[in-house]
Order: sequence, then C-alpha cells, then structure tokens
Amino acid sequence: MKVKYLHTMVRVLDLEKSKAFYELLGLRETRRHTSEQGRFTLVFMAAPGDDACPVELTYNWDGDAGLPSDSRHFGHLAYGVENIYDMCAHLQANGVTINRPPRDGRMAFVRSPDNVSVELLQIGEALPPAEPWTSMPNTGHW
Repeated sequence: MKVKYLHTMVRVLDLEKSKAFYELLGLRETRRHTSEQGRFTLVFMAAPGDDACPVELTYNWDGDAGLPSDSRHFGHLAYGVENIYDMCAHLQANGVTINRPPRDGRMAFVRSPDNVSVELLQIGEALPPAEPWTSMPNTGHW
C-alpha cells in the first residue's frame, strides 16, 4: 500500500507572529488556504527546495481556547493515500479505531498508540460515498 507524507499541522494563536518565527528558521510560505465558512486560515511553510515536508500553521479566526498553556500545540500528521476506504479497512482490520470515518470519501482521522492524531486524505478526487463508512459515527477525539 503506497502512502505519501503530506504535512505536520500546528495550531497557532497569532498567525503573523508564528509565520515570522518560522521565517526566522528559514522556512517560507508555499501556499495558503482561507475558509470563510470554517473561519480559519492555513499557511503551509517549508524550507526552500524542500516543499515536500511543510508545516501547516492553522489559525482559527475566533481564537483557540483549546490551546494548552504549555506551548504543546501539535495538531496532527497527515498522509495522502491511494484509496482511503482500503486504508481504513486495513487499519481497522488490524485493531485501529477509525476516529473520524471517511464518510465523504476524502478524509479520515485515526490515532497512533501514543495518541498522536493522524489525518488520512484521499489522493486526487474524493471517492464516491460508500458503506460502512457513510453511516459510521465518530469515535472519541480526532
């Protein structure tokens, strides 16, 4: 089964301050996504010539009361997969809980044994909705 590393996400309280910090480290903005509906901005930053390993800065416009005060703002790892349904079935068959099933044929979340959140994203277009995923509820936190 082929997988591809996509990014690591961190939540930030002040997008411009955080962006400036990562720029000090030598990273540069490679792309940005703004969601009016979701009220968030994603800024992807990577070292020059190393766009394959970006950090995703996630800024929630209405604040983020969930950020711990100990500066541990790690969010999740993300991997692109060739077939999200096959991957989730494979993980589930091996005892992994699907915390956020791929009801949309595009995205799922699981957690590692160390409770690290891992996002799985369908490479390319979303797959058509399919059971058992379409009607499967979320389990725990993702």
